[in-house]
Amino acid sequence: MDFYTLFFLRFALLKNRSFIWESKQKRLKVIGKIISIDTDLLIGIDRQKNTIINNTINFAKGNFTNNALLWGARGNGKSTLIKSVFNQISKDYKSLRLIQLNKNNIDDIELIYSIIRKFGDLRFIIYIDDLSFEKIDSDYKIIKSTLDGSIQNQPNNIMLYITSNRRHLMPRDMIDNERSSAIHTDESVEEKISLSDRFGLWIGFHNISQEVYINIIKSYCNHYKIDYSNEELNDSIKWSIQRGNRTGRSAWQYIIELASKKNLKINF
Repeated sequence: MDFYTLFFLRFALLKNRSFIWESKQKRLKVIGKIISIDTDLLIGIDRQKNTIINNTINFAKGNFTNNALLWGARGNGKSTLIKSVFNQISKDYKSLRLIQLNKNNIDDIELIYSIIRKFGDLRFIIYIDDLSFEKIDSDYKIIKSTLDGSIQNQPNNIMLYITSNRRHLMPRDMIDNERSSAIHTDESVEEKISLSDRFGLWIGFHNISQEVYINIIKSYCNHYKIDYSNEELNDSIKWSIQRGNRTGRSAWQYIIELASKKNLKINF
């Protein structure tokens, strides 16, 4: 990377907080604004929220911190938590930056490392959403060696936050099939779960109760000044049943529907 490219990249990094990696152009694209919600509205995941907040603050302060794997059922706030916490903490810690890397471009991660490690005065969170592997392929081995054990160690100014609906980033039936096999069982299973072991933090997200779901609805309504009735609260339960899930995402989708019916605008 020549002097002028580094100069303009540094200018972009100093003027902006969040980026997306464009694999085709091999460059960082500025994100003007990350859409997220206030962390106080993230209800029912207090333990997970406190863990990510504390880990992110420690990282922003320059301390050694753990990479984190946020796993669990879809719609329970994994991605929202990362973006909301980043938005909150980066207001106080001006050196903090967020880079979103598409899971299909994971083979670019060492290139990204080589670029941003040059800016040691900045702290980078690399965020990969919905990562999983159907088999142990080249991408699996790239992220595995990147996290631990590669010749090029992860730079101190970089931390990974990864979300997945799979605890071990691999299909459960694939691991169970290996356990039931009589051939090299221990070695095969160990290879398939060894990637998730390389994350210092495992943060699980689980299905919420109806009480928590209703509390989320009420919290959103109070925050966005949406009047609600008991009938509308009951409708929110029917809404989740119709969608086959009771999650923070379905609660948010109901709030959008409710606001629309009342001709109210929700501002982020």
